[in-house]
Amino acid sequence: MRTLSAPVRPPAARPGRALGWDLVFYLGCVVFAVITALKSEFYGYRVWGNCAIAGYGLAAAHSGWLLLSARRGRVPGGILGARGAGIGAIAVLAMITPLVILVIRRLTGVDWLITPVSWAAQPEVWVIERSASLLLAHGTPYVDVTALGRAPEVNDYTPYGPVMTVFGLPRALFGGNPVTNALTDARWMFALAAVACVLGTLRLLKWPKIPVLGAQLALACPLTTLTWAVAGPDLAIVGLLVLACALAATGRSGWSGLVLALVISAKLIVAPAAAVLAIFVLVRARKQDRLGGAALGRFVAALLTTTVLVHLPVYLVDPHAFLEHVIRFPLGMGVVRSPAASPLPGHLIAETGQAGLVLAFVLVGIAALAMLAWLARRPPATGSDALLRVAVGLGALILLTPATRYGYLVYPLVLLGAQLTFRSAERAAPPAEQPATSS
Repeated sequence: MRTLSAPVRPPAARPGRALGWDLVFYLGCVVFAVITALKSEFYGYRVWGNCAIAGYGLAAAHSGWLLLSARRGRVPGGILGARGAGIGAIAVLAMITPLVILVIRRLTGVDWLITPVSWAAQPEVWVIERSASLLLAHGTPYVDVTALGRAPEVNDYTPYGPVMTVFGLPRALFGGNPVTNALTDARWMFALAAVACVLGTLRLLKWPKIPVLGAQLALACPLTTLTWAVAGPDLAIVGLLVLACALAATGRSGWSGLVLALVISAKLIVAPAAAVLAIFVLVRARKQDRLGGAALGRFVAALLTTTVLVHLPVYLVDPHAFLEHVIRFPLGMGVVRSPAASPLPGHLIAETGQAGLVLAFVLVGIAALAMLAWLARRPPATGSDALLRVAVGLGALILLTPATRYGYLVYPLVLLGAQLTFRSAERAAPPAEQPATSS
């Protein structure tokens, strides 16, 4: 009797699907870049868009060529035959090139004009640089917006924690002429911090193979490349967050708590990650036949001690200004309303009126409870588990909070890309070192 068997899948079928995804992804990025170049009100966005068209277009052409080659049974060798070659083109043309152009263009000195069509850097860059100057001069990066002698405006605010001023210190200390101003642009500091965090994370993970999809989500996504060129603080923060997770995943709970404290002390939006990493530290220690309470104690002690030491001096200088800038303004409750108003669900609901605003906060609370339930029922056992939960939690917060920007979605995208790399490292580890996943 003849036995029917499933047809053998051609060897090129799986690479063909991956290359097909690459092509669709890069073509979608080209469309985004074209729309940005033509329609954005911001000068820096348009410069990025024009450069990104070339970067993503080259990546799409490369993927199309690889796809045709695979279908013909001819797989190119060397660098040109690698799927990651397109990401290299994106890094050069959609990240480095527009950043260099905009740093030089910024020397014309039009930052503080209310003319977005001329901004070579987004307001967060100048605000962070100014906060460093204020810290050096007055001991606090925050001004009392009710004592300015005029009506306050949005650019008077510094909606970040004290640690964010570190990225502006080089400009405050060494700026003053065109050369030093170009070299100390805060975007270089954000970029260096992000790169250092990536290298530190990969070293902790013993240099795993980075999945192409992971690199696309974390590096080649338009939100990442655009942020890199025109602003940058979110990339430094998410880089530090990934590093904190890598430290926790390799048993360095105290250092993880310290780095996470610095992250939260720069941007409060990432605070929910503390709950995820705390549970991860406890579960991991128990899986390793250690006292989970001791590891958790080191994590919490480092987190709380560092947070207090960073915030307390600035808070004591001017408590009212601290609360106005760091708490009230980001929540849309300050003297001046936050301009973060991308049409995401939370903002759209809050715009319907006072009841809508209350409903938006209720939804944030429900999402928080759902996250806690997930953590309780399926606590993270690996670094990739922890990153997945942080990505989902921050994504929900960004989507549901009333004052939000679509650019903040770079956080969950980068975290998901990092999660794939962590998973690659976990699979490559010796069997004895592979913890059971709980995703």
